[in-house]
Amino acid sequence: MLKKLFLYSLIISTSLYGTSINVAVAANVSYAIDKLKKEFKLLHPNTRVKIILASSGALTAQIKHGAPYQIFMSANMKYPEALYSDKIAITKPLIYAKGSLAYFSTKKLNYSLGMNLLKEDSISKIAIANPKTAPYGKAAYEAIKKFGILDEVKNKFVYAQSISQTVSYIITATDIGFIAKSSLYSPHMKKYKKDINWIDVDTKLYKTINQGIVILNNAKDNNDAKKFYDFILSDKAKKIFKDFGYIVE
Repeated sequence: MLKKLFLYSLIISTSLYGTSINVAVAANVSYAIDKLKKEFKLLHPNTRVKIILASSGALTAQIKHGAPYQIFMSANMKYPEALYSDKIAITKPLIYAKGSLAYFSTKKLNYSLGMNLLKEDSISKIAIANPKTAPYGKAAYEAIKKFGILDEVKNKFVYAQSISQTVSYIITATDIGFIAKSSLYSPHMKKYKKDINWIDVDTKLYKTINQGIVILNNAKDNNDAKKFYDFILSDKAKKIFKDFGYIVE
């Protein structure tokens, strides 16, 4: 009898509160994800969404080692494509947003120098996300190399594990650094002004940062995961991404 009551209460609880989904999210999306989660909650109040933030490379490693995530929002297409190829993801990667780079400092610098600013003696430390695991770090490294000053400035690099950590380094420890432009749209960053504290990196210097999303094997029978996936690709979500500095189509 007690067992039947327990099962009945479990069914009632599930119908009232829905299920939980774990979403692995690239660190650059940390500034937009709260707004996205809030809007999704208005549409699906019974679904609980847990966000796990880290670099795309770190999240991919966790997924490959069995982390219980249902959805992966990467900062590139490479990692979700690899997961799909390995049959760890059940949907082909789709682009949910396109990111762009900016270089940023809490100091007032002469941005008219462009990338040559990095060579100045006043710049002794440059924050950059780890190019091996963070797509925005890879894009920054690519931009510096293509501009032709890599050998002159690489000894100034201070590597962070994610874009969020890169922002922290710039604010607390380095002279300048490369960040996702979306970082500048968070509430605590709005005091920093374009051409005074930050400037866009020429998009011709790095490959387009296509950010991909996949549903993972853990979500095979999870309808709520599919709802969140569909929401991220919806027009409503695209507007939010655009508001946070992403390029959407």
